[in-house]
Amino acid sequence: MPKMKTRKSVKKRFRLTANDHVKRKKAFRSHILGKKSSKRKAQLRQGGLVHESLEKQIRSMMYA
Repeated sequence: MPKMKTRKSVKKRFRLTANDHVKRKKAFRSHILGKKSSKRKAQLRQGGLVHESLEKQIRSMMYA
């Protein structure tokens, strides 16, 4: 059986932290920023973690 290929889109969107959690960027930060408050845009700049129920799936797509 051939090796499974890494999903390139997943590899670009997610990274692993030192404690082996999956890091992600927050959504709603790419356009239509004029109507969003400065506070909201600043909070969207902060990264987030993927929910633990999805970590296994994402890891398998990253390192297939």
